[in-house]
Amino acid sequence: MGTMTDTPQGGIPRARQEPKQARSRVTRRHLLEAAVSCLAEHGWAGSTVGVVAERAGVSRGAAQHHFPTREVLFTAAVEYVSEERSTALRELFHSAPAPRPAVVEALVDLYTGALFRAALQLWVAASNEEQLRPRVTELEARVGRETHRIAVELLGADESVPGVRETVQGLLDMARGLGLANVLTDDTARRARVVAQWSRIIEDALT
Repeated sequence: MGTMTDTPQGGIPRARQEPKQARSRVTRRHLLEAAVSCLAEHGWAGSTVGVVAERAGVSRGAAQHHFPTREVLFTAAVEYVSEERSTALRELFHSAPAPRPAVVEALVDLYTGALFRAALQLWVAASNEEQLRPRVTELEARVGRETHRIAVELLGADESVPGVRETVQGLLDMARGLGLANVLTDDTARRARVVAQWSRIIEDALT
């Protein structure tokens, strides 16, 4: 027989609550990942809640339970994957300090995949959608600050030295530009040369 601690005040046994909460978290994650994929592939106009729900393998009603509007869904999706990528970037160099060229290359890689394409579609939509613009503006500012902090940490940059903060920000701006160029064409060869040059610039500026 169960004890009093087996049943919360609401009367639903914890053994039943926990699997339901776990399923809810899985559904939410599937929706967020599907939203990023749809946005990167189809753009804002072709990415509806219904399309995302179908890709995620859930009903439209379940999708709207987690995300009542399309604006909430897609800003949450880009934020979620940004956080995942930031975590992965930190863990990539967690065990030991990395050579700065490897860090530069990893930072550039953040801007050349599906996440950046999805974010770009969101920015374009926000320029035309008044209700979306404040969400995207706030999200971009937050993601930008976090990426800058990670870059400073991984590069071992001392921002008390004049010009270092601007050098790190210039690296991130350059990476974003390379990501933009990669949207239309495969820019791999030119990107490799630019990254190599920026690695030398960063090494000289931070040493």
